[in-house]
Order: sequence, then C-alpha cells, then structure tokens
Amino acid sequence: MSKEAKTVHPMARAVLAITALGVIVVSANLLISSLGVGHKNADFTADKVHTLSEGTRGILKELGAPVTIRYYATRSSEYMPEDLKLHMRRVDDLLAEYQNLSGGKLRVEQLDPQPDTDAEDAANLDGIRGQRMDDQNLYFGLAVSCIDRTSTIPFIDPSQETMLEYEISKAISEVSRATKPVIGLMSGLPIAGEPQNPMAMMQGQQGAQPWVAYSQLAQSYEVKNLTMTPEKIDPSIDVLLVFHPAGITPEAEFAIDQYVLQGGTVVACLDPMSVAAQMTDRGNPMTGGGGAPTSSTLPTLLGAWGVSMASQVVGDLNYQTTMSGNRPAVSVLTVPQAGMPQRDKDVITKNISSLVFFLPGGFTKTGSAGVAITSLVKSSDKSGLVDSAKAAQLDPNLARTIKDTKSYDLVMHLKGNFKTAFPKGKPGTEEPKPEEKKDEAKDGEKKDEKKEEKPAALTEATKEGNVFLISDIDIFFDQFAYRVQRFGNMQMAQPINGNSSLLFNIVDQAASSTHLIGARSRAAIARPFTKIKDLETAFTTNYGAKMEEKQKELDKVSEDINKLVQQRAQGDRVFMDSDLEAKIREGRAQQVSARKELRDMEKDLKREKDKISGKATLYNVAAMPLLVILIGLGLFIKRRTSTRAR
Repeated sequence: MSKEAKTVHPMARAVLAITALGVIVVSANLLISSLGVGHKNADFTADKVHTLSEGTRGILKELGAPVTIRYYATRSSEYMPEDLKLHMRRVDDLLAEYQNLSGGKLRVEQLDPQPDTDAEDAANLDGIRGQRMDDQNLYFGLAVSCIDRTSTIPFIDPSQETMLEYEISKAISEVSRATKPVIGLMSGLPIAGEPQNPMAMMQGQQGAQPWVAYSQLAQSYEVKNLTMTPEKIDPSIDVLLVFHPAGITPEAEFAIDQYVLQGGTVVACLDPMSVAAQMTDRGNPMTGGGGAPTSSTLPTLLGAWGVSMASQVVGDLNYQTTMSGNRPAVSVLTVPQAGMPQRDKDVITKNISSLVFFLPGGFTKTGSAGVAITSLVKSSDKSGLVDSAKAAQLDPNLARTIKDTKSYDLVMHLKGNFKTAFPKGKPGTEEPKPEEKKDEAKDGEKKDEKKEEKPAALTEATKEGNVFLISDIDIFFDQFAYRVQRFGNMQMAQPINGNSSLLFNIVDQAASSTHLIGARSRAAIARPFTKIKDLETAFTTNYGAKMEEKQKELDKVSEDINKLVQQRAQGDRVFMDSDLEAKIREGRAQQVSARKELRDMEKDLKREKDKISGKATLYNVAAMPLLVILIGLGLFIKRRTSTRAR
C-alpha cells in the first residue's frame, strides 16, 4: 500500500466533516425554502393565532390576477419603539403565510423607507403615513395592489392586532375584483329618495331625500333597485338588501329563495312596528303615496329557515333607554357589548360599543333547518313582548306588563346549504288538476306546439348561502342613526351610535367576498397572565378594605387632636389629657402596624407572582428540551435493544 493511500489525519477528517455538514445544512435550507416545504407548521395554540382563517384561504385560492403587497417598515432606525419591533416580526410571519398559501399569485415586497430614498417616495405615493418620532418619520404600513387598483393600510396599529388578518384579506379582495360590487335593493320604504311630485311642488313641498345609509352605500357600490316585485334575482348580485318588505308577495319571496339557494347573501331588515314608516309622507294624497304599512316580515321564508318573529315588539327592562324629558322607553333598546355574544369572534360586532333599536321585533329559533344560526345581537334575559301601539307612544306603564322574561335575538346570521321554502315550485305555477290534464290530452298536438320548456326551480342549495336577519329597520333611519346637518343641497352626517357600522360591516364583508363573512378576528398573541391579574385584583380589594378601616381610625385620632388644639386656644395654659395622649400614641402605633401589614401583603403578593412566573418559565424553557431528551433516550434504548437482539 502506497503512502498516498494512508488514512487522513483525524483533525483533517474532522474539519472536512464539519465543512461537509455545513454545506449540506445550507443546501438543504435553500432547497426546502425554494420548494415552500420549510414554511409548513403546526399550530398548537388554543386560538390558532398562527393559522389563517378558512375565509382568507378561500380568497387566496380564488385569486386571478397577481397581487402585490408593498410592506413598508422602518427597520434600521434606533427610534423605533420595542413594541413596534416585536409586532413587526409578527406581521412578517403573517405576510409570509399569505405568500406561501397563494400559490405564487401574491408577492410581498419589503421596503425600508429611509429619508430621501425611493422607498420613502413610494410610501408617500401609496398614502402610507409616517409616525413622527425625534424628527424622523417611522413607517409601518401596507399597500395592496392588483393591476391599477390599490388599497392601503396607512399604519399597522399593534392595539388592533386581532383585526389585521381581516383588514389584509379585505384589501386583497377589494383590489382583485375587476368591477364594483353590486348591491340589489328591495325596499318597502323610499330609502333611495323620491322625485318631487308636481302637485307637491305647487304646495311648496319637497321630494323625499335619500337616507344617509343609502347615499353612503351608493358611493362605494353599484346599487340596483329591484323594486318589491322582481321576477328573478340575478345570482351575480353580491348582496341583496331587503328593507322593510311590507306586504311582500309570494312570488317575490320565491325570487329571494332561489337567490339564496344559488349561494347569495341576503341582509333582511324586518320590523313589527316601524317608526320610519310612520314618519314617511307616503300616505299624503298630495304626494301621490298610498301609505307605508308599519309592519313587515318574510312569512314563508322565515319558517323554512327555522326562525320566527313575533308581531309584538320587544321590551327590555335592562337595556331600556331614557328619552328626552326623563321618559323611560322600555322598547327603545340601547344594547351594550354585553348583548353582542360574538364580539370577540366576529368582526361585524367587534368594535361596536353600543346599538340602539327602536321598537324592534324578537327572533327565536323554531327548529333545525339544516343551517347554522349565530346570534350576533341579543336582548337581555329581562325582556318580554309588549303591545306595539303603546310602545310607539312610549307608554311608561309598559314595563309593568312584562311578566315572562327571556332573551330574544335582534340580529342573526344564518349560514349553510338552505332548502327551498317552495317545494311545489314558483307560486301560481302548480300542477294542473286531473280534469285539466284530460282536457290537455284531447288537444295534445296543439298544446305541444305552444308548450315551452320552463326552467326547473331549485329545491336545494347549489352553493352555501348567507342570510342576516335584523329585527328593526329604524336602526338605520336618519333620525336614529345620524346627526344630519343640511346646507342647501349639501348635507353632513355624523353617526351617533354603532348602527351604521353594523350595516356597513355586514355589507363590506359580503360584497368584498363571501369568504369574508366567515372570517374571524385573529386572537391576540400577547395575552395577559389571568392568574396574576386575579391575584392583583384580590390584593387591591383587600388593600382597599384595610385602608378604609385604618383611615376611619386615623380620622378619629385627628378629630381628638383638633379638640385638644381648640382647648389650648381657649386657655392660657395647655393641659394635655393623659387619656388623649394615650389614644394618640395608640393611633400612631396602629398606623405603623397597618403600614407593616400592608407591606407584608405586598410581599406575599410578590412571592405568589414570582412563584407563578417561575412555573411558567420552567414549563416553557425546560419542559420542551426535557421532552426532546426523553424521546431521544427512548429511541437510543430501543435501538440498543434491537442491536443486542441481533
């Protein structure tokens, strides 16, 4: 054997092995990253905070044209707050997940806008506003673009972390659409306004103005008035608004039914007693109107959907509103966040602080209709049905008539594969009677010549549909939802409650993409230690009670000292009462003792908090490595045993 064939020095072998291992690791990482396999993960968090919702996945799956997200983040500045830097890393991970799930249809461009750079100019052009800190603009925002459309999130607020996924998905949905979303409108009230009648002009009267809610919808969407008697509703309509369908015909209900079965989204505002209908001047013969009925419902559809609505209005002893003149209105409900059970899970009600309902109806679930029913807004459990006419007059004695109390749904969301409410087909086109069939058979040839094929009505859903039921139309009436100021032909409207936000949150989700309807709010990653919060609350309660007790004792001592001062001011000499001196000394001793007790309580609290924090640290830092070690030992023992057996 030649000298060249001798084994290599052990040190050289080690160096070569380490170098080869490094090359393999780097090459494997590059290969896995290029294939996208390395971005696969398992989310074991309770709220799945690292997993995109099914709604977002559906939006990304349906992308046609490529979408670009320009992500502006000032990373190299020393002035960027630490909480923003931490949140920035979470946004990085979120956007990476979007890109990975898009199948190459979405691209993320990361830009660091420094002063006097192209990146800063691009941020300004996209409408990304910089936050001024120490004479420097710090940027942290997104611009989502597709072809010639752009939607901007000017600043990514860490306090709105739970809404970020929804905002990004909504922006992607908006820019990826080629046309404006279409809203279909069926309304028994003139919410779109009415032209001026010639006779009314002679009397100096003006035509009805559009509702503010309608005007705002028309700014963002293409609104088509379908009237209350549509023959058919085009399934391409993104959202169908049904506002106060008073006296709706079976044929119109059938058109709605077929639209829902084709995967449509309906927002229906029903009302047992509409104040807006009472105030509308349609019943004045001078305006040519015939009067708007005050009650509305969907008599056939509601039953098929597994929902019923009473003809009376809901009175709520807990949520009743005090009107002007200090008049209690039991059927004017101011519903706080406690009445919105999905506020932490559904973006529709998430940021709404309160809603005001005027003489609303109450929905109840009547049985299974094969669809999921979610309560978005509810009355309190101290609610009951009251007389509609007396409620409209704000009768103060109505509260006494509420006996059997329970909670009623005020806003509901129905989702799923609906079944038709018209199993026999379109009303008016039922099968002919046997006698009529015989007559048709006699004249069969002539009938065949004139007979036309009619499309069969759907009996089951072809796509998943969505229905939002709202038990009040007055909730969106100008007088109850806005503060309106008119200046000639111009008007300014300011929301006075969360009513308009409820409508636009629903429409925005449905019109942008049906997938957004089911999009949940992303759970916050930074969550407080509730156990520590409970300890602090208990300590504060005990501390306050102890302070109050000791303060009373100290006040008594101060009162005695004041009496002594008054006695001294009345005489030439000061005689100190020995009992009083003893009380003062005793009070001071009690004061010292109380302070010592409070310090001991604070020390106990700190010890408990340290104990909990120590356990949490131990579980997070030591438990996982220990688990890996145990698994490794188990594999080693198993392999060792199998080797010995051979």
